[in-house]
Amino acid sequence: MVDEDTTFQLRMDRYGPELLSGLRGAYGDAAPELFERLTATIRDALIARSDELKVLDEARLLSPDWLQRPETVGYVCYADRFGGSLAGVADRIDHLKSLGVTYLHLMPLLRPREGDSDGGYAVADYRSVDPRLGSMDDLTALATTLRREGIALVVDLVLNHVAREHDWAVRARAGEQKYRDYFHIYPDRAMPDAYEQTLPEVFPDFAPGNFTWDDEAQGWVWTTFNSFQWDLNWANPDVFAEFADLLIFLANNGVDVFRLDAIAFTWKVLGTDCQNEPPVHELTQALRAVLRIVAPACALKAEAIVGPQDLITYLGQGKHFGKVSDLAYHNSLMVQLWGALASRHTRLFEVALSNFPAKPASTTWGTYARCHDDIGWAISDTDARGAYLEGHTHRAFLAEFYAGLYPGSFARGLVFQHNPVNNDRRISGSLASLAGLQAAVQAGDQGQLSDSIARINLLHTAILGFGGVPLLYMGDEVGLLNDHSYLDEPEHAADNRWVHRPRMDWAAVAAAEADPSTPGGRVLAGLRHTIGVRRRLTHLHASIESRVLPSPDSRVLLLTRDHPEGMLIEAYNFSEEVVELPTYVLRDRLGDTAVEQISGYDYSLAPETLLIRPYQPLWLTAG
Repeated sequence: MVDEDTTFQLRMDRYGPELLSGLRGAYGDAAPELFERLTATIRDALIARSDELKVLDEARLLSPDWLQRPETVGYVCYADRFGGSLAGVADRIDHLKSLGVTYLHLMPLLRPREGDSDGGYAVADYRSVDPRLGSMDDLTALATTLRREGIALVVDLVLNHVAREHDWAVRARAGEQKYRDYFHIYPDRAMPDAYEQTLPEVFPDFAPGNFTWDDEAQGWVWTTFNSFQWDLNWANPDVFAEFADLLIFLANNGVDVFRLDAIAFTWKVLGTDCQNEPPVHELTQALRAVLRIVAPACALKAEAIVGPQDLITYLGQGKHFGKVSDLAYHNSLMVQLWGALASRHTRLFEVALSNFPAKPASTTWGTYARCHDDIGWAISDTDARGAYLEGHTHRAFLAEFYAGLYPGSFARGLVFQHNPVNNDRRISGSLASLAGLQAAVQAGDQGQLSDSIARINLLHTAILGFGGVPLLYMGDEVGLLNDHSYLDEPEHAADNRWVHRPRMDWAAVAAAEADPSTPGGRVLAGLRHTIGVRRRLTHLHASIESRVLPSPDSRVLLLTRDHPEGMLIEAYNFSEEVVELPTYVLRDRLGDTAVEQISGYDYSLAPETLLIRPYQPLWLTAG
């Protein structure tokens, strides 16, 4: 048996240079001293890691593609809204397993500040759990239970800021210089005003500006998101050391994947928008190296909702290629899915995906149709021009369409954070309400109902087929609608994103299980069937990229996945019309016959056209 000293030395030999390189990139001459400080912390954490987790480390070292396999399916929820507590989540594992879930992201669960905590993203203590959910022992127990059921636990690690009530901020306000240096605190408006020249506002409605005067601190504190969320000074090596220790502490308590929240904002540079600065990737490389030495079973996921050219850097480009985050959200895919549904047109979708840089083959996209957040219409003017659209006008159209304001819209969303300066409007709403189910139910129209369910199925099939970790948001599996009860909760009433963060309706789940002819039952049955198909299709391994195949019909998106075992062509009809797709575009790659994997039917590609039903997805392989 290999002893711990040997394991430590082998991993330091492998990942130590990546750690030191990342530290040098961020901290320059201070890096060697920080490296030495970290070495002792890392060694102690490796020794303290449980035997069960060490076995998991070895298993995942032998299967480094564990997050890339087609059987990987993700689920995202708030623990209290799903199961009431961490123990309650464990009681609902059977539901997760019935969906084939292997990756469970529990939204912020570390102890937040009291009252409004931005949905838990204002953390007051990273080493304890929100007492309403349980304790750290409960988290460790849940992680163990999930692991034994084949489900990885994903937890948020908020990097950019802490709650004003965090001990670091408390000590900073008390005058301890060590902790004042953990933050950006200025005695007057000179530097804040200089930074504000180029900084955007994240929440202009309820948190305008990026700095807040604090009487106790006697200074202007950098607060990008809310006045109670203090931005950290990552240029201070002590902040890195704190988070390296927190990372391995949580890893040793059973966390498998860390969602690095607000990672794009962590490094500040005067004269920029203070997002996506190069040192961010140096820091991520160093954090990943720490994790690889102590807990190689774990992975990092970047929460970077940024443009494509910036996003790809979070998976690694140049010297960081494949050395930073293991996963990143494919925000552009989500935006383009909704855009194509509204416009019944896929040219912009084609342009946006075609312009996307290639990712490292060892990394993985998180694909999703909805998440806990609002939808921001992240469509670049360059991509819009490539599809003969004007970017500002198209973004305005999508905002009006999904707010239900555009004539003929099927959506029932809510405008979130309207910025009157640039007319930017983001949208809140559940997947089902945005896809038309709410309007169809209210109208009692069976045709609209069928169309809305077909749209939901199309969205789910697209995220399952793109390649990556498909992320299902709680309640979408049974088509839960907007829930306006958030208005009755004072801490939520001002933030309409809670309209799509309902408490899980277990009665609706039971009804969907009992009667597959109901709207919820139809959504659930369709989703489960497609997940089953995905699990057996090797073509969907995430190391393979989906590529755009120019479509002869603008209503249909065509994607190819060129796997060593054969070609998979995916076709998605984003309209309520029957499309006669010319078969030459398929026949040239698949031959004269094809197997449609979702239905199991054989198709002849000899005729000149192939009929695709309204909102129908097709996964075609050679016959």
